[in-house]
Amino acid sequence: MDTTRRDAIGLGALAAATALGATGKQALATPSLGSATKTLFWTASVTPCDKSGRFDPGAFKDVLAWFKLQGADGVVVLGTSGEFPHFSVAERKLITETAMKHKAGLNVMVGPGASNLPETIELARHAQDNGADSLLVIPPFYFNNPPVEGLTRYYKALFEAVRIPINLYHIPGTSEASISLELLKNLSQYPHLAGIKDSSGNADGYKAFAEGFPALNMRTGTNSNLEQAFAHGMGAILADGNVFTKLCADVFTAYRARQDIKPALEKLRTAQRGVQGLGGAPAAMKYGLSLQMGGPPIYPRLPLVEPSTEQKASIKLALDKLKDMA
Repeated sequence: MDTTRRDAIGLGALAAATALGATGKQALATPSLGSATKTLFWTASVTPCDKSGRFDPGAFKDVLAWFKLQGADGVVVLGTSGEFPHFSVAERKLITETAMKHKAGLNVMVGPGASNLPETIELARHAQDNGADSLLVIPPFYFNNPPVEGLTRYYKALFEAVRIPINLYHIPGTSEASISLELLKNLSQYPHLAGIKDSSGNADGYKAFAEGFPALNMRTGTNSNLEQAFAHGMGAILADGNVFTKLCADVFTAYRARQDIKPALEKLRTAQRGVQGLGGAPAAMKYGLSLQMGGPPIYPRLPLVEPSTEQKASIKLALDKLKDMA
């Protein structure tokens, strides 16, 4: 593949922004965003399992309480960090119900996305019926590069099926399907189009999203675009929040106090670089989170496996160094 999907969305988003007009802004009805304030920090939560791989409701209750204590404004349940494709529809309903029962004052965004429309709608309605604040919906995955027309019709069917605010999930490196400004324009008649999560990491593409749809909440999914998000009054959904919840929250605290965010942001990025073993892998994030909480271990779901003994030692050493720096 000559052009990466991250490169492609940057070029595609800029081209689409030009098509929207000289200002690059799309007129929208007053949107329902799912939160009173846009510039919030959501943790892209892991889904804790016991050693046998079964979802652990008790551990999830503790995890949610920990995120709240450490300063998160909200959580995304059953996103990428939550290993959503590894759970059945029935399990995903239980996970959502558990999150809503123990939300601890957090804004809860649920991921109902599946590779087929009926299950996506079923899970979206279930989340709506159980009081979720909003949805984060990945494009249907498996067939690469679905046409914009097909994605438009897919999402329109979902928008017609529920009234809860819907965010589109742009993670082309995983889904192999891009959320484009053309697609957002095609869906702009729906007042419950709330925004996106952009996990591509592409700075130009994210800027085009934020400038093209300023009325929506075009959340960044990477801390590399946090400065841009703040500059446009947007929020963030961060997998970093599983292990570095307080460090992420500190960046938002500085922003809200109108202080220089650079010291807090650099501390977060230094911590992220220092724990190279975490990467974006839910298994490693679960191990790091269990160490931070000081509780029993939480486990991944097959086909993911626990970090190796060496990886665990490396993660623990790095987190111990962070404690010494605090």
